Parts: sequence; structure tokens; C-alpha cells
Amino acid sequence: MTALDNTPDTASTEEPALKRFLGRMGPAVPIAVVLTIILVWIAFLNPNFTEPGPFLAFLRRAAPLLVLAVGQLFVIVSGGFDLSVGALITVTVVVSAAFSDGDPANTLPVLLGVLAIGALVGTVNGAITTRLKVPSFITTLGMLLVLRGAVNFWTTGAPRGALAENYRQFGRTGIQVTDDIQLPYAVLISLAVGAIAWFLLHRSTFGQQLYAAGGGAEAASLSGVNVPRVRTLAFIISGVAAAISGILLGGLAGVSAQVGQGEEFRAITAVVLGGAVLGGGKGQVGAVVLGALTLEALFTLLNLLGLPAPLRESVQGLIIIAAVFYAARRLKAGG
Repeated sequence: MTALDNTPDTASTEEPALKRFLGRMGPAVPIAVVLTIILVWIAFLNPNFTEPGPFLAFLRRAAPLLVLAVGQLFVIVSGGFDLSVGALITVTVVVSAAFSDGDPANTLPVLLGVLAIGALVGTVNGAITTRLKVPSFITTLGMLLVLRGAVNFWTTGAPRGALAENYRQFGRTGIQVTDDIQLPYAVLISLAVGAIAWFLLHRSTFGQQLYAAGGGAEAASLSGVNVPRVRTLAFIISGVAAAISGILLGGLAGVSAQVGQGEEFRAITAVVLGGAVLGGGKGQVGAVVLGALTLEALFTLLNLLGLPAPLRESVQGLIIIAAVFYAARRLKAGG
């Protein structure tokens, strides 16, 4: 063997390292590229977007979807869907307004109450899905109709009460950093939710069990995983995330009986954009966060381009189809 033979081949050693890095990043790479392109496009159309105030306002608008999508990720990783989250957001806002009634003293018990409602709805969804063996799509679709019908019956289309100012602050105000810059509470809350979700899904035994249950329930059960328990916990996390999203949306947009309409599909779109596989077993919190930001950035761009609002749903549907197609091709190729 010559000295030349012993010389490391730079290309052959660097390429596997790059592939390993991209492999660890997984679906975060393509969605990060798409997000960057959209943000640059927005900045080109609206140069003020890059200033701290407008950019933080963008992040504040994205925060409710980010929280909702992260909660939805747990259910999708487990192998299910949660279509009830949009109606649960509406319940959160409407119930909060009725029991808050504009009184700051009621805010803490109201917040705890709506979080408990979110956990209860998630528990019921999980129990019906895992114990009664009803497909999650049907279970949560039924729950969506139950919650929506209950809200319409209770409010007759006109929600009662009002949200107190110390309730609304979570969605529309923040910490004053300078005279001109305010760090929104919604952004801080979404960062906290994302960090907790990342730890649960990627660094805890529960996360490992959830991936196992989504990848193959029978094999996971044989290996000692309590599949019904971990899947039910995933629905509970999704329900609590929906309640938090409702709190942020209520603070940002005010009280409306339609506030959560369509949010379930926006959340699923964000999760799919983040590379999670419908059917379970694959998904990353970081990539889903980027997916939520990308979806919000896309709608911001469509607004700037003057696209009519009704066409956004068509765009959203095309995104879901394209993202699922890409994920299926990636899985088929062994990626």
C-alpha cells in the first residue's frame, strides 16, 4: 500500500458526515428552506417586516397555531388524528368569556377551568379510541360536532360575557423590552410549550413509547408498552394544547363563536409540512414548529399578494396533498 493509498479521501469522509447531519435534521431541512424563501419574499414586498416590531407581531400571530400543531403532533405520532381541536378552541373562548365576564379576579379560575376542559375532552377522545376501538378520525369528528353543537345551543350564535384584560394580555401584549419593542407573552408561551413537547417526545420514555405505538401497536405491546395509555396521554396533550391555543386566540382576536373554525385542518397541515407521517411513528417537534411558522408566513404572503381569502383553503388543501405525497415518496425511498 502506497502513501497515496493511506491519504484520506476528503470527499468520501466529508460526504457521509454531511449525510449524517442531514439525516439527523430530517424533515426540518426542506421546510426550513421553504420558510426562508417565503420570509425573504415577504421582506421584499414589505421591507418593514424585518424590523423587530412587525416580525414579533408575525410570531405572535403564529403562536396559537404553533401550540396547536405541537399538540396535534403527539396524536399523529401515536397513529391517530384529532379533529376536535378547532371546536375545543371555540369552547375555550366562549366559556372563558361567559365565566370571566370581564372581571380580572375570575381569570385564574377560568384559565384552570378551560385547561381542565381540554384535558377532559382529550381523555374522552383517548378512551373511546383505545378502549372502544373506534377510529380516532370518527371519534374526534364526532367530538367536533358535539362541541360545536353545544356552543351553538348555549350561545345561539352570540357569545355572552367578555374577557378580562389580564386574560387578554396573553394573546395581545407582552414584556416591554424597549420603548418601541414588546416581547409578546404568546411567543414566550409558545416557546415554553415547544420546549416541553420536545423533551416529552424526544428525551423521555413516554416519547419512545409513543413512537413505538405509532410505528406498530402490536409490536409495541409485545415489548411492554401500554399502548392505550400512551395514546390516551397523546390525546390529553392535544386537548390541553388546544385550550392554550384558545386562550391565546381569545386574547388576540376577542370573543367569537367561530374563532376555532378550521383550526384543526391548519394544525394538521402544519404537522404534515413538518414532515410527520400520517399513520404514526415519525415526526419531530422542531420541524413541526417550522411547519407552523411556514404556514403562517404563507398566509401573510398571500395577503400581500392580494389572493382572495376563500382561496386560502384551496391552497391549504394543495399543501396537504403535496406534503403527504412527498412524505410517501421519502418513505418508499427509505428516507
